[in-house]
Parts: sequence; structure tokens; C-alpha cells
Amino acid sequence: MKFQEVKELSSKYLFQNYGRIDLSFTHGEGCYLYDTEGKEYLDLVAGIAVNSIGYSHPDWVKAMQDQVSKLIHVSNLYYVEEQAKLAEKIASVTPGDLNRTLFVNSGAEANEGALKLAVRYTGKTKVMAALNGFHGRTAAALGATGQTKYQSSFEPLISNAYEYYNYGDPESVKNMISKDVAAVIVEPIQGEGGVRTAPKEFFKTIRDVCTDNGAMMVVDEVQTGLGRTGKWYGIENFDVVPDIITMAKALGGGAPIGAVTSTDEIAKVMTPGTHGTTFGGNPLVTASGCAVLDIMKKEKLVENSRDLGAKWMQDLKSIESDKIKEVRGYGLIIGVEMDSNETAAGVQKYCRDNGVLVNVCHGNTVRLIPPLILNDGQKDRFTKLLKECL
Repeated sequence: MKFQEVKELSSKYLFQNYGRIDLSFTHGEGCYLYDTEGKEYLDLVAGIAVNSIGYSHPDWVKAMQDQVSKLIHVSNLYYVEEQAKLAEKIASVTPGDLNRTLFVNSGAEANEGALKLAVRYTGKTKVMAALNGFHGRTAAALGATGQTKYQSSFEPLISNAYEYYNYGDPESVKNMISKDVAAVIVEPIQGEGGVRTAPKEFFKTIRDVCTDNGAMMVVDEVQTGLGRTGKWYGIENFDVVPDIITMAKALGGGAPIGAVTSTDEIAKVMTPGTHGTTFGGNPLVTASGCAVLDIMKKEKLVENSRDLGAKWMQDLKSIESDKIKEVRGYGLIIGVEMDSNETAAGVQKYCRDNGVLVNVCHGNTVRLIPPLILNDGQKDRFTKLLKECL
């Protein structure tokens, strides 16, 4: 189908709730996507940090073909072999005693499940979340998303249980914590908030006040988890072990899956009937997750994220331009904050015109979240384009 046909069909029959770029892709391979006109693009967006093993990885494709030929879905009325295997694989890479997992379908659902778990375990009524954070668009996750632009017009769905602290500010967390708080939810890096980072002291403070007040520390690893920051989980950069971790995006390699991981002690309060989902953890998506984790370990993608990301950060910070305000991030989640929304949009367009896809978040930050299989030549291609554009 030609691009114009795709666009017309979409305009006629789809909700118009996305601001779409005039591109449609037919297939991908490695770090590259190919549009309806046959043009090749180096993809530094990866489906918004989803396609960490790239496109059409042969091992992943084979795993999916094998699983589709056997069993896609049976529901959680029964034991699911692939689900159990993936839970074991997740436990092998999570910090501390976080070794028990609940599977859902998305990052927002994972955060909903985590908040339900925290409230049920503690029996408390309040949730603390960061201003400028993002945890999803379903009701409870939207309440935890401390940005009014996402909450506007949906206020009737948002509980008054939420209170918002300043991200990166330990004193803000200390001043707000109380014995009524069930959970403090935090991102290791605020991805949608502009790739905002915070000091180690901030996360250690959250850990300490949660422990002292009987609250759960919930870390949203939906965007930062599974190698994105150069460690398996972003929170590991700060030497802190939370009570609950949520993940999604990269876990399925493109298949829709999310997960909540916690300890034996905390997880035991979720007894039969307390939470569930029809599709969550079905054989297809959990087989996908197994393949993704196996590929990441075999090809040392976490290490590649760490090493390549450090070099890329250095390259970008060495660019002398008054249009770059700051370069920040960890591993292969990097934000290049520009001096204006217009500059960021200009960089995005210049790159796209020259066959490289990048994302702009929070208005003026060029966000780089490529597949973790990225190599030196591919990272240098963007850096060269950025210099030319500026």
C-alpha cells in the first residue's frame, strides 16, 4: 500500500489522538527501518525504547515462529510454561530479592499493578510521585503522572491519593513523607520528562524514608529497564534496591508485555482474585521475552549500552554550540537539550531528511533511545548530522 493510501485510511477510520509524522514503514532489519517508498532510515528511536534487539533478529524471529505454530494463548486459568521460564530469567537479572513476577500487557498496567500491590501490602492511603514524571495513561498511572498536560480533562478519574514531590530533591521527599504513604514511585531517569537525571543521594533518600515509614519504594523501569542505561535496571546506577520494579517496552522485543517484580514477602498479598488480566503473560509474549533476554545475555547488549553510551555522551558533550544547553543520560538513553523547541524540531527534521530517525521529548530535548545493538559507525552518523544541522 502506498503511503497516501495508508494516511487516508488512517484519517478516515482511526481516532485522531496521535500527532503523526508523514512516514509509514513496511519492514525493518537490525537498526534500520524501510518506508513505503523503499527509503532506508537509521532508527534511533527503537519504537520508543522497545526494539532493543533491533528489527527481525533471526533468533527472535525463530522463537516467535516456533511459538505461533504451537500455542499463542490459553489464559491464566492454567499453568503456562513460557511464563514460568520468563519469570525465572527475570529473577536472574533483578537486584536483591526481587524474584517474583506478575505479567501484564503494558507499562501503564505494570504501574497500576505495582500501586495496587503497595496499597494492599501496606494498608495505607497515599502515593507520592514526582512532578514532571510519567507512569502511563490509565487511571491510577495517570494520577501518578505529575504533569497537568496529561491529566487535563481526565480529573474525574484521578484519585486524591496522590501527592507530588520535586524530582531530584531529597529534601522535598523528606518533607512530604508520612506514615500514611503506601508508595513512593520514581523513575531512575525521567524519560518523557526530558531525559532528566538525579543524584545518587536522591534515590538513597527515597529508600531510607520508605524503610523508616513502612512505605514501598516503587521504581518505574518501563523505559530504563533491561539494559537501556548500561545496567540491567536503571536503579542499579544508584546502588539502591527498591521493593517493587515495573518493566515493559524492551521486555517483549515488540510484543506487548509488562511485568511487576517484587519479593516473596510482598507478592504473597496478591492472592487469587485480587488482580488479573486475560492476555497477561500468554505463551506468545512470554516466549518473546525469553528470547529477548537470551539474546541480550548472549550478545552482551547491556555492556554495549554502557560502553557505547559513554563514548557517545563524550562525543556529544564535546560539540561546541550555544544551541546545546545540556547533554545527559546513562547508557543508550541520552537527552540533548536544545536552546528552544524550534531548534529541537529542526534537528529532528534535518536528521529525518538525511535518513536518521530521532525523537523530541518535553519540547526541546532530542532523545536518543536506539536499539542496544547500535555500533560506533551508526552513533557517529547522528553526531555528524547534529554538527551539520547546528
